[in-house]
Amino acid sequence: MDIKAQSLYSELQSLSAQAKSGLGELQPTQINPSSQNFADMLHQAINNVNSMQLEAKDLSQRFELGDPNLSLADVMIAKEKSGVAFEATIQVRNKVMEAYKQIMNMPV
Repeated sequence: MDIKAQSLYSELQSLSAQAKSGLGELQPTQINPSSQNFADMLHQAINNVNSMQLEAKDLSQRFELGDPNLSLADVMIAKEKSGVAFEATIQVRNKVMEAYKQIMNMPV
């Protein structure tokens, strides 16, 4: 038990010394990268879904024109990925609208 207390005490002393030495200089504040603006994240997600749909359309057109480097499986996978992403986006929109309606109906 004494060893743990001594270790904790020495760790506290080292942290105290670090804090005292850092008082003279300003430490830059760290911005949490996960605290982005919700609108920016939503805009990025919609752009991602749009690019997936455009890629699926492009692959479909290239396959129809007879591109030998594409298989039907590649085209179908791209179409399914874009379809699933679009459906997920629709579900998020529905949940946001539902939450907005509930907030608007709250008594003040």
